[in-house]
Amino acid sequence: MTDSLPTSLTLDLANRIIAEALAQSRRLGYRAMAVAVLDEAGHVKAIQREDGASMFRVDIAIGKAWASVGMGASSRLLGQRAADNPNFFVSLAATAQGRFLPQTGAVLIKHPDGRILGAAGASGGTGDEDEEICIHGIEAAGLCHG
Repeated sequence: MTDSLPTSLTLDLANRIIAEALAQSRRLGYRAMAVAVLDEAGHVKAIQREDGASMFRVDIAIGKAWASVGMGASSRLLGQRAADNPNFFVSLAATAQGRFLPQTGAVLIKHPDGRILGAAGASGGTGDEDEEICIHGIEAAGLCHG
């Protein structure tokens, strides 16, 4: 499978991650979600907001994914680190002009060989639900998460 995967995050892969994440969310009966997929440089590759998701969902999903890819870690881990070093993480948020959200709900997208391709972030459910659907979407696209 790794030979057939692109070496960078394609639009097709990003759309597949989102479609699978949203389908999983609906199967599990979660509230309306937004899912964002960013490339390794933090640029939005694809994003969708389900009908009924509030106006903040897109920005929150992007902020979680942006923090994840920017720091090379899941947003869950970043939230844990922020609890131990709040001044640094407040400074990161200010430096990032508010785009940096270290809250559970985003994970790295990795090629099976370990290279970081980007991050997926979701918003609409609990942090655990957001993270769960991102992981599902990434795995369904044949990629790994971190």
